[in-house]
Amino acid sequence: MVSRTPRGRGHRREQPLPTGRCPATRPPRRLHSPVRNPPAPQPEAHIPRAGLTADRLVAAAADLADEAGYENVTLSALARRFNVKDASLYTHVRGLGDLRTRMALLAGGEMIDRIATAVEGRTGKDALAAFAGAYRDYALTHPGRYAATQIRLDEATVTDSPALRRTAEITYGLLRAYGLEEPDLTDAVRLLRSSFHGYCALESAGAFGAPRDLEASWDRMIDALHLTLLNWPRRDAP
Repeated sequence: MVSRTPRGRGHRREQPLPTGRCPATRPPRRLHSPVRNPPAPQPEAHIPRAGLTADRLVAAAADLADEAGYENVTLSALARRFNVKDASLYTHVRGLGDLRTRMALLAGGEMIDRIATAVEGRTGKDALAAFAGAYRDYALTHPGRYAATQIRLDEATVTDSPALRRTAEITYGLLRAYGLEEPDLTDAVRLLRSSFHGYCALESAGAFGAPRDLEASWDRMIDALHLTLLNWPRRDAP
């Protein structure tokens, strides 16, 4: 937050007259040199308000989430970042819930772009490992953005989002290569998501205390998931 110049610094206040002394008996003081104002602080942490848009707000909110934590993203904090009043943001977003939904869509799009690039041209275990690696890399390097992807969105929002539809296509395509169909597809998606998310959450919190190498454990988890998908227990749809 940019500090403000203390009130009164750089400006002389008119002093009250001493008691019992007539104004005429006290000539005005002459200033031989002007009092200089201290240099104004540079708003390095602020984003210029000119051209404020919903997209710029959401991008700034995502950056703030990575820097300070997802739960610390508020409209007030974002307004300070742009050096505007809170009310100015409501021209572009409907409120904190709308902002968080937009953050989830932004981060989801970024994440699936990385995953798509990683899995392109790969199949089987190689595709699974590439998918998982891109997921983990994004979760660890962009913790605030990643946290935004974990909120539950309403079905209409998911349906209308090209990024989330693409996420479903790539994820289900990966699992269909193992010969899975519904309801096994949904079960397998939940298995992968809980495995990847759980590992990343524990790793980012420094909760793995054993001396075993984290990369080795991750690779073994991918091996186990691959074998599980290959040998998925088939059940009829209810």
